[in-house]
Amino acid sequence: MAADAAIFYDIINIGGVSMKKMATFFEEKDGGVVCKLCPHNCFLKDGEIGICKVRYNQNGILYTKNYGDISSIAMDPIEKKPLYHFKPGTEILSVGTWGCNFRCGFCQNWEISQEKPSVKMVTPQQLVDIALSRNSKGIAYTYSEPIVWYEFVLDTSRIAHKKGLYNVLVTNGFIEIEPLKLLLQNIDAMNIDLKGFNNEFYKKECLGDYRKVLEVIEYAYNAGVHVEVTTLIIPGKNDNEEELLKEFEALSKISKDIPLHLSRYFPAYKYVIPPTPLDKLKKLYVLAKEFLNFVYLGNIFEPEYETTFCPECHSQVIVRRGYDIDLVNLSKEGKCKICGREIVQI
Repeated sequence: MAADAAIFYDIINIGGVSMKKMATFFEEKDGGVVCKLCPHNCFLKDGEIGICKVRYNQNGILYTKNYGDISSIAMDPIEKKPLYHFKPGTEILSVGTWGCNFRCGFCQNWEISQEKPSVKMVTPQQLVDIALSRNSKGIAYTYSEPIVWYEFVLDTSRIAHKKGLYNVLVTNGFIEIEPLKLLLQNIDAMNIDLKGFNNEFYKKECLGDYRKVLEVIEYAYNAGVHVEVTTLIIPGKNDNEEELLKEFEALSKISKDIPLHLSRYFPAYKYVIPPTPLDKLKKLYVLAKEFLNFVYLGNIFEPEYETTFCPECHSQVIVRRGYDIDLVNLSKEGKCKICGREIVQI
């Protein structure tokens, strides 16, 4: 979670007013409503609230409670999302709200995903104006789960595109295809969490289904959106090598060029399991490279595992030391200067 006091001051001066917003995807059924935004398909009687804690039935209409609510805002390196193959070396205005359709016990932003924090109010147009005033070339919807902020992200991303800004989603990918299709009309890049390849783990620890997330990854990639994937490796939970080999293979069947970030877990929220052993991560890195052209280790800050190598000529193209980025062999067109192979989206 991040907050920039100066940008929050901009929002305070704007004086946005909190408002409820009718949800875009729901249907009436058996005296209640069914939310059709994510695969939970929550059935809600009058007055009831969904798993995400932000969608509720009021008199037979589904509303969202967090439209325009900003819990976190900052100018971040694009690599922090993490996106390594999209606009490398740039910064992006990053914003979050509150609420989530998952219940991960290891959530690192649980204060805004599982509880309602203090928030500031902003309209889509006002947020776009803030991005422009900060000379950001885009907006990233991140920190909390942007899927449950759907209507605000949809409205903001449309205005942002008209103003020449790009839009980035950092998401758990647990969304139905119909609302995803509409949203992707104005989304340029996504980092999607694939939290493992074991549905027992997904259901018990997150209330999700990896098959639905994999479907979203494939749909977004085929729709022309730049997609990168992150898997947080948790000892004894989702680190089974046989399962992860299946994940690597499944991603490679979509495209061998999908960048995969294997991130080191640290204790957070309800989890006290010790951090992921570095030897384990480095072994998984080698295994993943058998399937995918671009693999990175996150939360360890070792240049060897953060650097982009050209899969054709094996030259160093982008050297990373944390958020210190050196575009050593990257052309202005996003290609390897040595052999001309496409590497990133500029």
